[in-house]
Amino acid sequence: MNPQNRSDIKPGISVDIVLKADQRTGKTTSGTVKDILTNSSFHPHGIKVRLTDGRVGRVKTIHQES
Repeated sequence: MNPQNRSDIKPGISVDIVLKADQRTGKTTSGTVKDILTNSSFHPHGIKVRLTDGRVGRVKTIHQES
């Protein structure tokens, strides 16, 4: 699962994102994807998503479903 490929990200999956305010530090925030905001199929810095709690950021890691 590549966080740079839009096809690997679906609403409802668990991910770690980097918020705009945390880009300098790289601090990640965990959550569940509500909406995919990036229209292109690939983005070098990660696909931008909105989490169910409303926060927006770029996906850094995708949690594997067990």
